[in-house]
Amino acid sequence: MTNIWTPNATVACVVERDGRYLMVEEISYGENVFNQPAGHVDEGESIFDAAIRETLEETAWNVELIGLIGLYVYTAPQNGVCYHRYCFAANAVSETTQALDTDVIAAHWFSYEQITKLDTKLRSPLVMKCLNDAIKRETLPLDFIYEHPISKG
Repeated sequence: MTNIWTPNATVACVVERDGRYLMVEEISYGENVFNQPAGHVDEGESIFDAAIRETLEETAWNVELIGLIGLYVYTAPQNGVCYHRYCFAANAVSETTQALDTDVIAAHWFSYEQITKLDTKLRSPLVMKCLNDAIKRETLPLDFIYEHPISKG
């Protein structure tokens, strides 16, 4: 039997408020690292719903997606897995009292300068790439992504 290569679909959100960006401090491969709120798309879940859910689970913030920053492909050297990341710009709507995911240490609001100083503590090169893209260019409208409805029956 032949193995079929399948990329992992992931989502991330760049959430800016008053010149600060919502970041997640988490444990990855035994190290404390920083990332945008991000995670995997669950089976049967829309890309949009996954981005909102992951942000809530990792930061306790409800967000509203406002645009697509970009699509990013990254093969992680730690595990050799290829990730296809949909990165969204989002507005913070409200903070909740929801408990954070078990691998999450804390959610932080950092300035751009604070994030750049994290350097080797960033989970992947995509963290700065997505942040810089969010700052330097216009986002695409959300309807740029079309998801065909899943037929249930």
